[in-house]
Amino acid sequence: MPVTPEELKRFGIFSQIPSEILMPVTNLVRVVNFEQQSVIFNEGSVGDRMYLVDKGQVRISKFISGIGEEALSILNEGSYFGEMSLIDAFPRSATAIAHTDCTLFEIYREDFVDILQSDRDLAYFVMWALLKTLSQRLRETNDKIKAFFAMAGGF
Repeated sequence: MPVTPEELKRFGIFSQIPSEILMPVTNLVRVVNFEQQSVIFNEGSVGDRMYLVDKGQVRISKFISGIGEEALSILNEGSYFGEMSLIDAFPRSATAIAHTDCTLFEIYREDFVDILQSDRDLAYFVMWALLKTLSQRLRETNDKIKAFFAMAGGF
């Protein structure tokens, strides 16, 4: 059973898009389930899809040699991740793990790009939302780096 535009509007990337413009995206969404501690994708793997957290929590981590897993964030329902794969086809920059049992909405890059190329209105809304998300995440990363250097005694 496909998801509805209203279900997709729970996610920031789609929240400002009118339902009639969002309708074609509903056909692209696959519902996938992961058990707690299951790896959704590994750092370095091909970035060919993004995910929306419908239920549960997802942990985004880096694995550091000699140290182990370093959790970067815990994503809750309504969050999304892997959106950089919609822009480029570079390898994943971190590992995503089901922190709890979770249900995710999965959208493949190739399908999504095809729709964006044929629907300028949808493309405008999505790209604007992606820019805001990436800008916010860059600011958060900058703040973390500043805090790290402050704790380490400066530059």
